[in-house]
Amino acid sequence: MTPPDDIVRAVEALLFAAAEPLSLDSIRAYVGGDVRAALAQLEADYAGRGVTLVQRGGRWHFQTAPDLAHLLRRDRDEPRRLSRAGVETLAIIAYHEPVTRAEIEAIRGVQISKGTLDVLMEAGWVRPSGRREVPGRPLMYATTPAFLAHFGLASRRELPGLEDLRAAGLLDPVDLTQDDTALAVEKDADTD
Repeated sequence: MTPPDDIVRAVEALLFAAAEPLSLDSIRAYVGGDVRAALAQLEADYAGRGVTLVQRGGRWHFQTAPDLAHLLRRDRDEPRRLSRAGVETLAIIAYHEPVTRAEIEAIRGVQISKGTLDVLMEAGWVRPSGRREVPGRPLMYATTPAFLAHFGLASRRELPGLEDLRAAGLLDPVDLTQDDTALAVEKDADTD
């Protein structure tokens, strides 16, 4: 087995020492050279081992192999469950970002408490992303790289579509009935 070249070794050392996942540009700023090839080499080298190299949200980091993660847990953390309002708000932000509080409320049909957004921001899944250029300049919200990492997504493009959700049985029967009614109304309008 031939030893890895200096760039591969430098990228490996950088990722091990990094306190947080690094973007391609961040790695390139430290190391230079063909970083993509070095990452591909490291990804292949660590495949099937106890530690794997992964990319989440355009950032690279080493993580424990998923099948071994249970070995490292000494204390069982009691997972905090999001309220239904929290889940709905997170989904709206993920699918429509950047989105304002008023837009979230319009989609949900009810007001959201400030605590709902606070919980999502404390979890590190949602962040303020500027202000909309309209009167009042409302704050907009977007998801974070931590959201992508937590849900195992490389990008928002990997979020499931309507057909995927329907096939998985994750849509309420009321939602399905409303969708079917809306489709029937559209078809009737097309035939007139």
